[in-house]
Amino acid sequence: MDRLPLMPKATAVWLVDNTSLTFEQIAEFCGLHVLEVKGIADGDVAHGIKGMDPISSGQLSREEIADAERNPSHRLKLSEPKVEVPEVKTKKGPRYTPVSRRQDRPNAILWLLKNHPELKDSQIMRLVGTTKPTIIAIKERSHWNSPNLVAQDPVTLGLCSQIDLDAEVKKAAARLARDKKEAAASEPAKAGTLLPTEETTAAPAPEPEPAPERERALGTSLAGEARAAMAAPDEEEEQPDADSVFAKLKDLKRSNATSE
Repeated sequence: MDRLPLMPKATAVWLVDNTSLTFEQIAEFCGLHVLEVKGIADGDVAHGIKGMDPISSGQLSREEIADAERNPSHRLKLSEPKVEVPEVKTKKGPRYTPVSRRQDRPNAILWLLKNHPELKDSQIMRLVGTTKPTIIAIKERSHWNSPNLVAQDPVTLGLCSQIDLDAEVKKAAARLARDKKEAAASEPAKAGTLLPTEETTAAPAPEPEPAPERERALGTSLAGEARAAMAAPDEEEEQPDADSVFAKLKDLKRSNATSE
């Protein structure tokens, strides 16, 4: 991990006032967010902080700053310390808020509740160093100064850094996406639903009428069956008449033969 200057925000104030470095270069060197550096340049952030000269403290050289001013893509590097100071690991406790900033915490809490409702109370407590009862009171509008509260960005107020705020927002977004995915996976499949009343109570659709060609073919077949039925009895009736005719012819032949 790259080392940071001893007083990052004070160093950023000095670099903004005394150099022509870009906001990105200053932010990367001091471990700040670009918007924080821009806020320092605009006078919205770091009110009352006196700039610290990194050259006199031996953290930067004039040549390093000159190289970075000529080349915007150049990254500032800390000078090698003359004395190696071991890193002291300290437990991360609650965020300390200066006395002059403590009256601004309710405004910062209101801003976080309005603009980032996905943040948990514990995350807001870490960002601005407040307590859970205060957050609940502001949510329920039961805070003693609730009518006079005005939502203000905690970064602008100096209660937290933009990097910390972005990190907490990313954590909250990841948690919401994970919870949504788990809820979708655990949700049982929906059973089949009943048909709408309009479909179940609707009258049956009338059968389509046969096409004209179909009507003609049906009529032709029925007429042929009728003619066949009518012709059959005639043939049965005519059959005896033919026999009688042949019998009469035979009788005539016999009578002729006897006469001869």
